[in-house]
Amino acid sequence: RGIRDSPMNCLLFIELGGQNVLITNPRDIPGLVKELAKYPFTAMTGVNTLFNALLNNKEFQQLDFSTLHLSAGGGMPVQQAVAERWVKLTGQYLLEGYGLTECAPLVSVNPHDIDYHSGSIGLPVPSTEAKLVDDEDNEVPHGEPGELCVRGPQVMLGYWQRPDATDEIIKDGWLHTGDIAVMDDEGFLRIVDRKKDMILVSGFNVYPNEIEDVVMQHSGVLEVAAVGVPSGSSGEAVKIFVVKKDPSLTEDALITFCRRQLTGYKVPKLVEFRGELPKSNVGKILRRELRDEARAKVDNKA
Repeated sequence: RGIRDSPMNCLLFIELGGQNVLITNPRDIPGLVKELAKYPFTAMTGVNTLFNALLNNKEFQQLDFSTLHLSAGGGMPVQQAVAERWVKLTGQYLLEGYGLTECAPLVSVNPHDIDYHSGSIGLPVPSTEAKLVDDEDNEVPHGEPGELCVRGPQVMLGYWQRPDATDEIIKDGWLHTGDIAVMDDEGFLRIVDRKKDMILVSGFNVYPNEIEDVVMQHSGVLEVAAVGVPSGSSGEAVKIFVVKKDPSLTEDALITFCRRQLTGYKVPKLVEFRGELPKSNVGKILRRELRDEARAKVDNKA
């Protein structure tokens, strides 16, 4: 989330004395790398899929990263495997933050001097309050997942001429983000997943981000998306859509890999290999499109 407030982040770099390089089509990875090779870039912002695509580009691997001082990720969680490869190649840790269009440009961000990747989106920025609540709007204790709610000067007043939609998302001055998060004892936040993407397997909550993070650790996987599909025995089952890095990768190998790292009910029951995954203009994987397609197939078989 928060892609629409990226221009505000770009303006911040200009305010600090920098220059922006406009990439008209960031999904054209060879073209992007060609432009990067022309400039001694000092800061780079992007989404997980962009960083992953760059890491798998041989020309990008040969670039000079000596001037790079800031790598910032947002829009979607940065996967552990991607973060580890990024710091190994560039020498810079991916700094994660969190923002959304309704609360631009930032809700929280990690300290600039982090020296490891924790998966956290950091601490709320100054003058910003954050709390996590359950379905009854009660605050949950530290360490427990709940919907992230935000209050601060950057929160929108409401949607233009849409009072009903505003009332659904802003309650008692708190913006309900629709994201499930966990807060630790020091106040650091970690996004678990989108509330609407949660998969319910035999009464247990399963979060696609966790599944995807594990699958991405397999050396034969280039990209993955996890969704829930109807199941007669468990209500829903986990299905993963995978783009191969290794052409010899099999469904059985992936499921065996997941069984070693995931609790039984979280292990994918279905695997579908694709040449590519549907993405938004900025590179975010469109889970909803995959979920709708998968559920339509199940309905047609019924």
